[in-house]
Amino acid sequence: MPQPAHPAAVNGLTLKQAEIIADAALAAGKAHGFLPLTVCVIDAGGQMKVLKREDGCSIARQDVAHGKAYGAMAMGFGTRELARRAQGAPGFTNALSDLTGGRAVPVQGGVLVRDANNVLLGAVGISGDTSPNDEVCCMAGIEAAGLVADNGDPA
Repeated sequence: MPQPAHPAAVNGLTLKQAEIIADAALAAGKAHGFLPLTVCVIDAGGQMKVLKREDGCSIARQDVAHGKAYGAMAMGFGTRELARRAQGAPGFTNALSDLTGGRAVPVQGGVLVRDANNVLLGAVGISGDTSPNDEVCCMAGIEAAGLVADNGDPA
């Protein structure tokens, strides 16, 4: 008989939530007529839960999508804010890149996922179209899962 996951092993987003986010984000991209997208959903521990890459995506899209999600989790705010900060403090952005082994991508399209109580559950990163369009799809996916999207804009 399979054993249930130990409560300490559940780190934020469930697989089901991550799948809903990814599928809804891809559907939003199609509905808007965006270029093919790659969606990466990570949990609160920074571990990948779901990666979906549409046909036609270039080979680096999964790394960029992961970097957007990872950058948001690493800093604790969406990459819209990280992109703003990168413009004003390129030295910090370079240091962040070094400290994360090049994994944090400081452009729009990385959005934190929170629950109704503002608990951080994970992050979504999307790459494939323009960064603002990637972010639109992140937001749509998160909202479809009944969760709260945090793109880095002040509330």
